[in-house]
Amino acid sequence: MLMKRLALVLAAACLALTLAACGSGEKKAEEKKEAPAAAQAKQEAPAPAPAAESAMQVGFIYVSPIGDAGYSFAHDLGRKALAGMPGVTTSYVESVPEGADAERIIRNMAAKGFKVIFTTSYGYMDPTLKVAGEFPDTVFMHCSGYKTAPNMGAYFGRIYQARYLTGMVAGSMTKSNILGYVAAFPIPEVIRGINAFALGAQKVNPKAEVRVVWTKTWYDPATEKEAAKSLLDVGADVIAQHQDSPGPQEAAQEKGAYSVGYNSDMSAFAPKSHLTSAIWNWGVYYANVVEKVKAGTWKSSSDWWGMDKGIVDIAPFGPMVPKEVQDKVLAAKAELAAGKDTVFAGPVLDQKGETRAAAGQTIPDADLLGMTWFVKGVVGATE
Repeated sequence: MLMKRLALVLAAACLALTLAACGSGEKKAEEKKEAPAAAQAKQEAPAPAPAAESAMQVGFIYVSPIGDAGYSFAHDLGRKALAGMPGVTTSYVESVPEGADAERIIRNMAAKGFKVIFTTSYGYMDPTLKVAGEFPDTVFMHCSGYKTAPNMGAYFGRIYQARYLTGMVAGSMTKSNILGYVAAFPIPEVIRGINAFALGAQKVNPKAEVRVVWTKTWYDPATEKEAAKSLLDVGADVIAQHQDSPGPQEAAQEKGAYSVGYNSDMSAFAPKSHLTSAIWNWGVYYANVVEKVKAGTWKSSSDWWGMDKGIVDIAPFGPMVPKEVQDKVLAAKAELAAGKDTVFAGPVLDQKGETRAAAGQTIPDADLLGMTWFVKGVVGATE
């Protein structure tokens, strides 16, 4: 009898331990860096099995190194914002060239069972679309493009609003009335930003002009720094940019000029020159998408959020920016944050003096998204 009771007690104890193990808490968000693109290209083994259903895998693909400033850095801050979301794990691959390498890395992530994949560069658009057709149960989100599919959405932010505000700062601070702009590639996104910057500068200083130099790079510190130097040599006393590296910021500080950063707060690289930066807050958007996917309510769309939703902003002003300038810019920011977008409100003239938006009109989104011309006051070609 005693042995029978002892057996029952031992059986009950084993059952309790088994239930405790099965009832362990849901796996929370964690981050993981995927193998570099070059290493992944050599992998021929089958993709690992997907993670447990309790942990939804979310992947990010970056065109440049994360570093500690710039475009990919800003996207990675957005990825990290998912860390408090239960049941989500995140991974990323940095420095992935646009083209065949991108397609291979996107496909590799999808084959591993990732539920959501964010591809964060314009040149990833067609590779993303192609892989999306092969993995209909995966949600693909492409940044800055325009193509979509049933399981692929497009997204970007109205960074031109922040560009406009930084242009107001630059136009207020210049003495030469020459603002230099180190531009990446001649695509609508970049052209739109240059135009917004110029319009902001002209809002406070009608004499200001913006001179453009194209580098055809997203991240090349040496090339971008040299481009900034060429603009400083022709009289620019404020340098703005549309690349990841702080090269233009450093060039401005070495010359004793002012600078305006991009993507993230670049003040650490040029504290004596940095006026402000046009910056991203991708976390608000990434959390929104992942929540919808988890809830089963996600639908393909093209999203273009603005300052009213907090996805774009400007960095804190440098100490050299007078309070009256700060107050004027912050007043304009408050209007944008309230949903009053007047950046491209008429009259808007192009370089040839032709009217693109008459007084009382505003350039529609479709035209902004396809913008291939410069406003009056911009010196340079759109190519």
